[in-house]
Amino acid sequence: MPAADRMTVHGLTLSYFTGKLEAYLRAKGIPYRFAEMDTASFRRAGRATGVLQMPQIEMPDGRWLTDTTAIIARFEAEAEGPSMSPSDPATKFVSLLLEDYGDEWLWRPALHYRWSFPEDMTLMSSQIARTMMRDLKLPFWMKRQAILRRQRKVYLAEDGVTSETAPQIEALYLDTLDAMETVLAKRPFLMGERPVEADFGFFGSMFRHFSSDPTPAGIMRARAPHVALWVARLWAVSPREVAAARLPAEAPEDLAPIYAHIVSGYLPYLAANDRALAAGETYVSYEVQGIRWKVPVNPYRAHCLAVLCGHYENLDLAAREKVDRLLPGAAEVLSARCRSNVSEVTPSGDGRMVSRPLDRQWRGQNRQA
Repeated sequence: MPAADRMTVHGLTLSYFTGKLEAYLRAKGIPYRFAEMDTASFRRAGRATGVLQMPQIEMPDGRWLTDTTAIIARFEAEAEGPSMSPSDPATKFVSLLLEDYGDEWLWRPALHYRWSFPEDMTLMSSQIARTMMRDLKLPFWMKRQAILRRQRKVYLAEDGVTSETAPQIEALYLDTLDAMETVLAKRPFLMGERPVEADFGFFGSMFRHFSSDPTPAGIMRARAPHVALWVARLWAVSPREVAAARLPAEAPEDLAPIYAHIVSGYLPYLAANDRALAAGETYVSYEVQGIRWKVPVNPYRAHCLAVLCGHYENLDLAAREKVDRLLPGAAEVLSARCRSNVSEVTPSGDGRMVSRPLDRQWRGQNRQA
């Protein structure tokens, strides 16, 4: 395909969600051109979609796509190539839940390791100064310091990272590595022989953060070598290899440690965030394993909960019973959200191809690195 006929992925080579999207496009066999963003192209994409985040896809005809979860859903429905979504309804729901969890709940430890540790923060602030800020006529040291101050403020101080919460954040990374190592020592991908939404949801943090940044990468190599192998495998897998493997027929039970984190931590947080948004609050307070958190309300995650609830509500009784058996307690949040119908929000840049500005406050915080 001529380069002019390919979509353009605008992002950064160190970006969480850019890596996730690129891995999906490579495995699916969808050709694209990568364009490293600078501040001008970041603003240009924001003007096109109304949301300042990355990555964003620019189509050859000038239309745009954003939000990796919605992009994947759209391409799964419309694009040629091997399917990355299980056909069994219960299995597909679990894959989508894992994808959402990987995207949103591993975000904090990924940013904590990047911006809390001296070697990591020095390296990554330098890389962003050289890439994202390359079009600014400022001294390099000034760009690096501006990035460092901004990232630590937004992704640490404003996201509840303190001396009290940091051990829990780091424990989540270690627990996740241990759970993934157990299953990936037995099979190539999280749910079976073929990558699905769940793999790409976990890949964003594992690829561009945990396997790349010095501190978490050292931990991964020592503690979870099969996770490191899975990172390389998912980046390298070809559409032909994907098509030759079977989609998972059921959700594996050996992901139970991750299911437990979803039920005990992530879903209760989503419910609390949803209630706070509906009440017009600025912050949401919740508790995980005895640690009290207070973080800004996140409208996008209310949307995430609404989407998960919709998928759950559409399951037939037999499929719901399978999900409920794997994730005891999840139905309490998902069913309650369906019944209450609160915080019915529609995301800006939700994966639709758009050519007009939308709500610029959607994400609540820019998804960059």
